[in-house]
Amino acid sequence: MWEKRMEWPLTGVAVLFLGAYAWPILQPSLGSTGRVWCEVVTWLAWGLFALDYVVRLVQSPDKPRFLRRHVLDLLVIVLPLLRPLRLLRLVAMLNVLNRTAALALRGRVVVYFVGATVLIVFCAALAVLEAERPIEEAGIRNFPDALWWAVTTITTVGYGDRYPVSGTGRLIAVGLMVAGIALLGVVTATFASWLVRRVEEVEATSQTVTRAQIAELSREIAELRAALAASERKDL
Repeated sequence: MWEKRMEWPLTGVAVLFLGAYAWPILQPSLGSTGRVWCEVVTWLAWGLFALDYVVRLVQSPDKPRFLRRHVLDLLVIVLPLLRPLRLLRLVAMLNVLNRTAALALRGRVVVYFVGATVLIVFCAALAVLEAERPIEEAGIRNFPDALWWAVTTITTVGYGDRYPVSGTGRLIAVGLMVAGIALLGVVTATFASWLVRRVEEVEATSQTVTRAQIAELSREIAELRAALAASERKDL
């Protein structure tokens, strides 16, 4: 199965992709040669993401259903061909890591939640810094500021001391706010599910104990009846 075999290779490619994307942003003084190599790595990684989508589409027994369920994947592959939308390549990386983590960490929601949150915050900080740095009046000028903004935004705190002023930066902010609400919903739903399951387990245990006690009482009553009947027969 292609999807199963490509889990770890695509995860490695995603990590390289993130490194190549982050390096020029975190080190503005990086030379032109280094920037070219980083750009090449990001495009090669994007090409592998596109190949993964095509192969999964070809192997899908129900292609119309696959297309309907993976519209976002298709948009993420097509739209970054336009340079202003190249930041959407990060979504492709997140999709790959999300698919791998979901398969590897099933049943460990807390670990997955923490990992996804850290990754989203880091990527959002990089993206908004890249969008805001060229603007002279922008309040986000370095990575610590960008990271602070990302943390306050995803937690829906929003102090307002740092905020994007560019159109791209504001678009990233909207996506990060939606992600924060979605992650909060996942945590709430997970806790509610755990609580309901615990209540059901307690009730099931209580019912089991009650049934066992009833069975024991029934056995003792039957023994008393048998002893009483034997006593009556002796008296006769």
